[in-house]
Parts: sequence; C-alpha cells; structure tokens
Amino acid sequence: MKGIEKLSRRDFLKRTGSATGGLVLALSFVGCGRRSVDTDVAAGANFVPNVYVSLAEDGTVEIYCHRSEMGQGIRTCLPQVIADEMDADWDRIRVVQALGDEKYGDQNTDGSTSIRRQFDLLRNAGASARDMLLGAAAARWQVDKAELTTGDHAVQHRASGRSLSYGELAADAAAQPVPDVVEFKAPADYRYIGKSMDLIDGYEMTTGQANYGIDTVLPGMLYASVERPPVYGGAIRSLDDAAARAVKGVVDVVRMPEPSSPPVFNPLGGVAVLATNTWAAQKGREALVIDWDDGENAVYDSATYREQLVETSRREGKTIMNRGDVATALGAATTVHEAEYYAPHLSQAPMEPPAATARLNDDGSCDVWSCTQNPQSVQQTVAGLLGIDKNRVRAHVTLLGGGFGRKSKADFAAEAAWLAKLTKRPVKVTWTREDDIRQGYLHSVSAQHMTAALDDAGKATAWRHRTVFPSIGSTFNAEASGPGGFELDLGFVDNPFDIANLRLETGDAKAHVRIGWLRSVCNIYHAFAVSSFADELAHVAGREPKDYLLELIGPPRRIDPADDGANYGNYGQSLDEHPIDTGRIRAVVEKTAELADWGRTLPAGQGLGIAVHRSFLSTVGVAAEVAVDDAGEMRVREMWLVIDAGRVINPDRVIAQMEGAAVFGLSLALHGEISAERGRIVQGNFDTYPVLRIDEAPDAIHAHIMDVDAPPGGVGEPGVPPVAPAIANAYFAATGIRLRELPFRTAPV
Repeated sequence: MKGIEKLSRRDFLKRTGSATGGLVLALSFVGCGRRSVDTDVAAGANFVPNVYVSLAEDGTVEIYCHRSEMGQGIRTCLPQVIADEMDADWDRIRVVQALGDEKYGDQNTDGSTSIRRQFDLLRNAGASARDMLLGAAAARWQVDKAELTTGDHAVQHRASGRSLSYGELAADAAAQPVPDVVEFKAPADYRYIGKSMDLIDGYEMTTGQANYGIDTVLPGMLYASVERPPVYGGAIRSLDDAAARAVKGVVDVVRMPEPSSPPVFNPLGGVAVLATNTWAAQKGREALVIDWDDGENAVYDSATYREQLVETSRREGKTIMNRGDVATALGAATTVHEAEYYAPHLSQAPMEPPAATARLNDDGSCDVWSCTQNPQSVQQTVAGLLGIDKNRVRAHVTLLGGGFGRKSKADFAAEAAWLAKLTKRPVKVTWTREDDIRQGYLHSVSAQHMTAALDDAGKATAWRHRTVFPSIGSTFNAEASGPGGFELDLGFVDNPFDIANLRLETGDAKAHVRIGWLRSVCNIYHAFAVSSFADELAHVAGREPKDYLLELIGPPRRIDPADDGANYGNYGQSLDEHPIDTGRIRAVVEKTAELADWGRTLPAGQGLGIAVHRSFLSTVGVAAEVAVDDAGEMRVREMWLVIDAGRVINPDRVIAQMEGAAVFGLSLALHGEISAERGRIVQGNFDTYPVLRIDEAPDAIHAHIMDVDAPPGGVGEPGVPPVAPAIANAYFAATGIRLRELPFRTAPV
C-alpha cells in the first residue's frame, strides 16, 4: 500500500487554470504515450499539462506521458499499469505526450528507469481512480462500497444487477476524497500487466505517419547546418564565408557562441549556415573556409592514450573497495594469473541523428521541438543560453529514432534556440551522421587490469581489479580525472564473487573529448573484463567454465558492497527492495546453460561461451555459439539470453529488448571503435564506423524471461554487457585464443 498526493479541486484549478468536468488524479510521476502527434504541436497552443490522469464524461481515460518513446515501447507499457489497476477498457485509453516540466519529477528516459521507478506510482494512479469511482457509485446507490466491484470500464453492484459506466460516474467521482492509501491488485487478477500487447503507436511508426525530431515544420522556418570545431575545445582563427553565402538558398552565415568549459550540454561553437532548405544549408557549409585553432586537445592520439591508460592500470591505484588481504593471498598463491582488457571510445550512432526546431515567441518564451530523452534538460540548457527562466521554455518531445543515451544531452536543441533568437525566425538544426560521430558525446575508453590468485585446487583466493577511464564527470567538471561516483556502481563495486580477498582500484585519466552515456555505460567494459577473466581462471584451473563461474558466484546470499568499504548507490534504489542476490544470479546462469544445451559436443572450430552480469537491477545471462574458419574469421551462429527483471509488464517488449541488446552488443564487439588522431575523430559514417550487417547477425537469437516475483528491474540496458564476453569466451573455446580487446580481432592481443 502506497501513499499518494492529495489534491483538492481548488488546488487543481490553481495548477491548471481550467476544469475538466471529470475525474482528475494528481500524481508525483506518470508515463505513457499516444497514437498521434502531440496536440501542442498540432494546434500550436501553449498548454502545459499538469501531472494527472483524467476521466472524461464520455468514458475516455487520458494519461499524460513524461517519458520519451525511442522504440522501447514505453508508451505502451506504462499505460498498461494504470489501465490494469483502474480496471479500464484498453480501447478507451488515450495517451498524450507531456511537455518538459519539473512537476513531473524525473523526465530523463535513461538508465532503464521508466518501469522500475514508476511501477508503484502508476499503480497508485489506477488504483486511486478505481477507489474513487467505487465511492461515487456507492454514494449514488446508497450502498456500502465493499459490495461493489469494477470491470469492463464500469462499477457493478452484483446483488442488484446494477451497473454504471466510468463515464457516467466521472463527475461524481471528482467530488470523492482522494484516498490516503490504496490496495493494489493481486498479480493473479492482472488483466494487462504481464501480458504481451501491441505497440500503441506501432501503426503510425510502420506507416510513416509518426513524427520524429526531423519532421517538425513551422511557418517561415530556416534550416541550419553547423560546422563545429574538428577538435574538442577548438576555436575559429579566421573565417571566409563568401562562397557559402553565394550558394542558392543560403540566407545567412553566423558564428555560434564560444563553447563553454566544462562543456555540459552547451553548443560546441563553430559556424552555422542558415538557408531555406536543409540541402542548401549543407552545401553552403561545405563551401566555408575556416582556419581552426585546435587548442590543447590537438595532442590527443587514441593509440598513444591507450598506452597511457594501460600503463596506469598496471600501477597501484586508489582503493575503492577492499575485502581481506589481497597482497598476502597473492604472495601465498600456487598460481597467479593476470590479464589486461581494453575497450575504445564508442558512438551511440542512433538511426536518427539529433534534430531540433526552436521558435522564439513575442512574449520572450521559447518553444523547442526535439527528439530528446530529457525535455527538462532542454529547458535548463536553452534557458541558460538565452538568459530566460526555464519555465519559459516549452520542450516538446517528438518520437526518437533511437537514443542510447545520446539524446539525453540538449546541445542540439540549444543550437536551434540560439539561432532562433538571433534570426527572429523559427530554426531547425539537423545534425549529419558525421556530426554526431565526430562531435557527439563518446562512450569512454577504458583499460582494465585483472589479477587473481588460485590455490592447489584451482579455487580463486584473491581478486584484484583496476579500472582506468576518463569520467563522464568531465562533461560537468573540467578538473575531473578518472572514474568516480555512479560509474563505479556499474559492474565494478557490485562484484558478486565469493572470494575471500578482493581489492578494487581506480587510476586517473584525463578526458580529451566530450564523454557521455551510451547504452549500459561502464557496464560494457567492466562486464567484458570480469566475465572474460572468470572464464580465463576456469581454464587456468583446468575446470569446466560454467561450473567454475557458479563456484565464483558462490552460495545464494545477499551482498552489500558497503560491507567492504564501497560507496554503492544501487542505481538509486534500496538494496532491501532490489538486492544483489547471488541466488538469482546463479539461477540465470543455470537457465542460460540449459537453454544453450551446455556441455554438448561441437565440431572442431566451434565453441560455446557463457557470461552473466547484473546491471540496472536486473541480471542477464548470455550464451553464444561461434564458428571460426581457417583464416580465424568468426561467425556468431546462435545466442541465448536470459533475463531476471523481476515483475515484467509487457513480455513481448522485454523479448524485443533482449534481441536488440544481442544485436547492439554484437555490433560493438565486432565493429565498435572510435579513434582519434591529432585530436580529430577518424570515423565519420557507417563506412568507417560500421554497425552489424544482416549477414553478420546470428542465425537465431533466443530470449527467455525468468518468472520471478520481485519488483521490476531495468530492461533496456542490462542485455548488452554480457554479450561481448560470452562471444569472447566462445571464441576461446573454439580456437584457444583469447580476445581481450574490443572490437574483436582475429588474433591474440
């Protein structure tokens, strides 16, 4: 039972400035989606919705959404929760995309939080609406509320056979007191939760009717293409724009504001070409002649930087967590095994590059339409750049053609807003693929150094893990150097292994590019190192890899990294509700092995590998079967993914996320690499930064959801981290060659 916010009709009218004639519930947070374009976009109105669920007198249940839809199906999953607890008819639900506003709480669709942080709050919405409808019917019929039931969008009094539809009760229900606490449905009574349901806006997406960031068109709009510094932190030394201005359709050429330090989510500077269409803007941009002062990051060379990271990882670092006495255990060991792992910078490379359109209004307010994962970030960044209050920025959320963390940053929206203010006309900024890969926010490069001690029986008696990478914190603090904060929660300090002596250390590393989130964040390289090294130890010990992995995990128990001195955040949620439960981790390993028919005999040149990783409060196991030809070229033939995400809302969406994670993770494992020379990013498009092609995809990807009665965990990100180590372990099983570098090479590192 959970408390909810009480809201009187007077308070509601103060917040919204209007009455609906129906039932309105105020919530702390909500989430959902809709079938058509945001009404604010279509009508051009300046309506900012409150946080509510509304039941109209015609029976329509309208839910406003504070999260962004980027293909994960969240617009469908979140309404399932409210509709279920409310006993509403699914066909009477209408979902509307909310603008950015702090009244919604956290609107950042990132970190796999949309279900795991909203589940109880959304259940409160539906259950409270249901309770108030019951109260309204009881008052009208003069019966005890306990005699009534709900179903099929109506309240029934079975003793008398009477029934009232929700629409008929809407006005009366609005006068009912908001309950302090509500009783949630038992899982056995769920109608929608736990059921696979089609995407609520899938038809529009597949028929080209859905609106994405690039689709916004406003009267009198200009189109902008921006030439940004080729080296992070660079500036213009001289500019010749004569040829650009001569391009047909070009209206103006302007210098962007100088970049800030730290960069945060502000524009990078450069030169914008404004035109009557995107093609003219881009052709004008190509005609610019700019002499750049590359600044201090011109020395950045990723190959040299790699050597520095690896060397740092070999030295004693800052202790983050310590259990037992690793040094003594290493000194007394029968066998000491060491390995080094490396992962390069990566780009999110969503199918739709960033795009935003902004309009300055006569009253000084600003409207921004963008494919953003975080409309509140758009508000804050645009307001800061324009020098206005953030509440005067209306951040409209379009559909996103993928995000993966890139679109949590509002730099592209800020560019459009600044140009709209300068030109006094609406402006659309469209990034190219090259722009996003070369001037976006890269996933951090990392070096991992692993050391373990084994006794006579091959049991691991000590484990030391050093992680070195430039921090995302450098985006917000120019002095940041090396891992810190939440980054160490991501597959590092939450090590689940039952090893008596365990020591975790970090090393300093300075950023030379903008560092940002990418799907699964630091879990990618931490899982690669930990799960690969576990497999290495199995072979050093002469043990079967799956059995050895289970031995490392140890008996079922609950772990608290604070017991060993770590400052652990558990993805913002309590360990009581979302424990690090090794029993559940073991169960995932065992189920993964079962589905992959672990232990079967494979032909020469083929191998099976297994890995498991807990992230974003869920655990995923991956088994991969690979075949390696005589030239050492690898093909991943089949993959099995098993997820324990606790309570699942829409199984079909979870299966789709696991299948997508397999493809995303395999793409990173085979191809993902961003490099730099003289500060400039080498890669630019899919010819130099390839993603997985269809002929490289596995013949089959099998996904399985564990049936676990526990609070919901994350789904969008947890499937990616164990993919690469499972493939690397399978490659070793097939060839005897270890792959310790991402992306994979067909020769030992």
